[in-house]
Amino acid sequence: MRQIFKQQRSVATACGRESRVSIYDEVTARIIAEMEQGRLPWVKPWEAGGAGLGLPRSAATRKPYSGINILILWDAAMTRGYAAQEWMTLRQCNELGGRIRKGEHGTAACYADSFIPKAERERAAQEGNDPNRIPFLKRFILFNIEQCEGLPAPTVPPPAPHPTGDLWAQADSFAAATGATIREGGREAYYNSTSDFICVPPAASFISAEDYGATLYHELGHWTAHPSRLNRDLRNRYGSTAYAREELIAELTSAFLCAGFGIVPKVRHADYLANWLAVLKEDSRAIFHAASQASKASDFLLNCPARDEGRAA
Repeated sequence: MRQIFKQQRSVATACGRESRVSIYDEVTARIIAEMEQGRLPWVKPWEAGGAGLGLPRSAATRKPYSGINILILWDAAMTRGYAAQEWMTLRQCNELGGRIRKGEHGTAACYADSFIPKAERERAAQEGNDPNRIPFLKRFILFNIEQCEGLPAPTVPPPAPHPTGDLWAQADSFAAATGATIREGGREAYYNSTSDFICVPPAASFISAEDYGATLYHELGHWTAHPSRLNRDLRNRYGSTAYAREELIAELTSAFLCAGFGIVPKVRHADYLANWLAVLKEDSRAIFHAASQASKASDFLLNCPARDEGRAA
């Protein structure tokens, strides 16, 4: 994916003026261009041998970014050859005693906000009910720590690579801690939403531990959709647009978890590429929604009640 936002403008221009092009349209167009070349943004950064593994995070707050910003920052790190997955705003850099190197350009990320139009506020006051808020996305500029100088000691170090032999146990241990019912057998991996269980082929049938983990995390992504968890609708016919959207959520969930564990994300369902392209071309907000839902799914799996109960015990 080429740089999602034009990087050659000055920081002052980027911060002071909003592009008339919708953020949704701009980001989606870049992703579509890559996908039409058969490249998936959540896999390409490591295929290209650029960025270090891991989820992008704030160097100032230590919190990971989420949703579409993961894809945006992965792309920026890969395009510019940054090994670090840590980012900060100009203000945060200054507050930490650092400075942005001369000539560096930031990467435009985005965050969701909302506002209440004056007319809507007046309508609500007259009718005595709550006003409706209008959601929107706003750009903000981030810099990779490799664009900065004068910063204090290293922030969050990149995750150490896991020995391949440990990945089998890691995947099984992670799945077990979620409380999901995992059944082994057959030739296909799937989530049965009616009976609420995951089925995966025997581990020995996978070509690598990474492939096994990516598959299991994908199905756990679907598992989070159950009404008792994140409550996404899975009553969708194979081949439908809604089915493709759910597959994209599970695909991104797997990619986010893999990267967080120091595993190169895998393309689990490349056969859905044409369907995903159709979805993105029809709805420029689809990739934003899928990335947001995938972040919620991966967060749920990392912090689900069964895992907390295990810690307490």
